[in-house]
Amino acid sequence: MGEGEHQKEEHHHEESLMEKIADKIHGHDSSSSSDSDNEKSNDSSSSLKSKVYRLFGRERPVYHVFGGGKPADVFLWRNKKVSAGVLGVATVMWVLFELIEYHLLTLICHVLILALALLFLWSNASTFIHKTSPHIPKLSIPEEHVLQVADALRIEINGVLSVLHSIASGRDPKKFLSVIAGLWVLSMVGNCCNFLTLFYIAFVLLHTVPVLYEKFDDKVDAFAEKAIIEFKKQYAVFDAKVLSKIPRGPLKRD
Repeated sequence: MGEGEHQKEEHHHEESLMEKIADKIHGHDSSSSSDSDNEKSNDSSSSLKSKVYRLFGRERPVYHVFGGGKPADVFLWRNKKVSAGVLGVATVMWVLFELIEYHLLTLICHVLILALALLFLWSNASTFIHKTSPHIPKLSIPEEHVLQVADALRIEINGVLSVLHSIASGRDPKKFLSVIAGLWVLSMVGNCCNFLTLFYIAFVLLHTVPVLYEKFDDKVDAFAEKAIIEFKKQYAVFDAKVLSKIPRGPLKRD
């Protein structure tokens, strides 16, 4: 009886050991399969994200499109006090010049008169009231910054001139129609308001449209994708019926 019980215990021990090994192998297979499934799902989700249409081919967040830093903080209302202050100052300037019809040269002269008078009186009165005179820093424009701005303007102007030259040569009817349509819309807007009002409207839009787009970018991008697809269809029909029959200028190699 003792030997039989001993054999049964060894057999039971071997069966339990085999069960443990099988459980470990099964757990490893399930974990590896789950990992592979997770990797596949991550790859599919990343591929779906990469296929999502973004307005103007945007691949970065709106904050980085604006260059990040303080300008992006102002335009996207990261610092609400600063953004509200900038927009408030622009509104006050527009009210002064447009509604009250205050002239820019008059405003500059009045501001300089007030500032110089206050600083002059403060500097002379400090000797009588035994207080320190105001520290007036010396202002100067660095040459490096001026050269950077001038170089940036030169590049932009040369780009515009290159586009105008390409349009005038008759090489790109699509670009020609786009520029003509843009200039026509701009002329219509110019008939409704002057340059100052147009600049103020653009300034307000710059402080409102980006932050709204950042908040509802998914809906806006989906709507823009449908609109662009429809526009391409209509343009293809127009190109086949009209643009393709227009003789184009000879292509010149630079």
